[in-house]
Amino acid sequence: MGTVSLPDTWVYALRLPHDPRAARVARMTVRAALSSHGRQEILDVVELLTSELITNAYRHTNGPASLRLTALADGRLRVGVWDRHPGIPAPFGETPWDSARPATPDAEQGRGLHLVQEYADSWGGWPIGDGGPLDRGAGKLLWFEVGGWKAEGSRKVVA
Repeated sequence: MGTVSLPDTWVYALRLPHDPRAARVARMTVRAALSSHGRQEILDVVELLTSELITNAYRHTNGPASLRLTALADGRLRVGVWDRHPGIPAPFGETPWDSARPATPDAEQGRGLHLVQEYADSWGGWPIGDGGPLDRGAGKLLWFEVGGWKAEGSRKVVA
């Protein structure tokens, strides 16, 4: 009898309603998926950054959001968050100098996208929809990657 080895790549997708509990559900999903695949070394960072993006989707839209976790063959994990708002915030914009400004020490919000800049290995975003006359603005997809076999200190932004 042979042994069965689990694949190195996998994908989980979750559709989240416009609900204040969505970030908690996303964190629980991330924790369950990464724990079951033995990826504890990236769990805290992925959980934090995912929570920030889902919270922003809730705060800045009136519709649902989607979360997609993709384990890539080289050990990286890509997390994508879709929402209905078409605006691409810094640092996910098209230009490499597009960066999120740090929040002031007394600010009650505004730290999430700066955290992505600090802790993700790469990130990007693009609008969904062609902008044509019938396009109702399908929203945007923001993503980040962590983990993998990369050179230490290499961090790039890909729009």
